[in-house]
Amino acid sequence: MAFHYRNVPIHFETFGKGSAIILLHGFLESSTMWKHLIPQLSKNNFVITIDFPGHGKSSVISETHSMELMAEVVNNVMQNLQISSATFIGHSMGGYVALAYAELFPEKVERLILLNSTPIADSEERKENRDRALKVIDQNPQAYISMAIGNLFAESSREKFAAAIENLKTEAYSFPVEGIKAAIRGMRDRKDRTEILKNFNKEKYLVLAEEDPILPFLEVKEVAEKCNASVKIIGGGHMSLVENLNSVAEYLHFIG
Repeated sequence: MAFHYRNVPIHFETFGKGSAIILLHGFLESSTMWKHLIPQLSKNNFVITIDFPGHGKSSVISETHSMELMAEVVNNVMQNLQISSATFIGHSMGGYVALAYAELFPEKVERLILLNSTPIADSEERKENRDRALKVIDQNPQAYISMAIGNLFAESSREKFAAAIENLKTEAYSFPVEGIKAAIRGMRDRKDRTEILKNFNKEKYLVLAEEDPILPFLEVKEVAEKCNASVKIIGGGHMSLVENLNSVAEYLHFIG
């Protein structure tokens, strides 16, 4: 299914019936990332997956896809489906968007679950890395995508999940380059939302991976605990939805 936001098509899908759960994918991913969790989550819930602008089957909206802009897209999907509130599960960049949504529309968030994500803004070093990425993409987008996706996985698991890595790369190669760049700018410029997570007074959970090559594991764990969020630590790297799917699925059993 699709609707238009600012005259741009946004793709989403729905599954099951019951309380609403919105699944938000990460950078260089699409809603297909959730395919193995949807059967479990949709047994007793109304599950919505969304392709962010410039990813999956959704088109590019602007030069920068800020977390706030993508949160507005999510809100428009909810309005389209006449959903007043939902549980949000966000992977990586999807977690950044979920936090932006919680800031803009706190009354519409029932529970907040962040997978391999953080409320912390980019460090100066990380921002510089994103600027370099923008230049690399202009020169060779396919090489950048290949490198970026491979680097999401723990070094110890790359061989085991070689086929999954290739599938992710193949899908991401089809994304518009300007959409990828717009997301990088949005992540680079996002603000710190530690206080948003801290002040969110409903259920909040973070799933963190010990070998995550992207997030500073110990730093995020410490911040999450200071924000009174429940923390689940699992093995593997940044792609827990692939590397440690069973642990993620088992942890999410608390969703009725």
